[in-house]
Amino acid sequence: MATDINSSPTSPEIVAPQLMFTATDQSRKKQLMENIARGIFFVMTLLMILPLVLIVVYLFVKAAPILSLEFFFTNPAQGMRAGGIWAPLLGTIYIVIISLLVSAPIGVLAAVYLNEYARESWFTRIINLAVVNLAGVPSIVHALFGVGAFVYFARMGRSVLAASLTLAIMTLPVIIASTKEALGAVPMAFREACWNTGATRWQTIRGIVLPNSISGILTGVILQVSRAAGETAPIMFTGAVFYKAISEGDVLAYGLLDRFMALSMHLYQLSTQVPGVPEALEYGTAVVLLGAVLMVNALAIVLRVYLRSRKRW
Repeated sequence: MATDINSSPTSPEIVAPQLMFTATDQSRKKQLMENIARGIFFVMTLLMILPLVLIVVYLFVKAAPILSLEFFFTNPAQGMRAGGIWAPLLGTIYIVIISLLVSAPIGVLAAVYLNEYARESWFTRIINLAVVNLAGVPSIVHALFGVGAFVYFARMGRSVLAASLTLAIMTLPVIIASTKEALGAVPMAFREACWNTGATRWQTIRGIVLPNSISGILTGVILQVSRAAGETAPIMFTGAVFYKAISEGDVLAYGLLDRFMALSMHLYQLSTQVPGVPEALEYGTAVVLLGAVLMVNALAIVLRVYLRSRKRW
């Protein structure tokens, strides 16, 4: 029986495709280098994450004996050597929320003006340079500014309001910079499509630009919350005190012009100013401060991922 040449094992039509995908020495070398690079980057990632995980686990283990609801809702007692953290925890919540309410709207609106309205000129370049420079100013400089501007000039005294406004000024550049980046990431075609339908510039910003950049804006807000909760120098100069007795469980215990306690300064005092403090009390305060920051970050990240998933571009 005659054999079809097309079915022969040595047929060029069959052998050629097999030879086409045969790995060469050069491709094997490239693949080896790719695997080595992937392994190096993986090890570098572990070296960054592992210390953080170990620190968090270590803090929780040390703080475990004291963590309870009573620890959260009772005031410090016996010269800071016993009791809980209600007064500093409430003070931290106050300054973070008030500073956020001040800095977030101003920062977002300023970024909208700089990115959407302002024309390129020497004036806008100076403003952008000032924003970048202010983001790198040490917190102690902001603290001295807060003392002069809010405590003395505005006659607010050392209070919750003065400390919150100082933190708002300190975190404002971060919000402006991150918001500008988020607004700039929205394609110009979106704006042009709205303008072609007769929408005004503000209608385009409100209905298209801001909704599509909200995930990036949240990044700046996350950084603001984390930094405001952990700063010590600005609040130490503008309103925080060593100890202040308040009503336990009362969320309105502080007035805007009252002096207050804060977790960051409370932790510093426990570690350096008060002898004989139980170890678990120090670590418990640190865990609460760290946990509050991580919880806010996690909530914002989940919200940001959800908003990004709704994008159509």
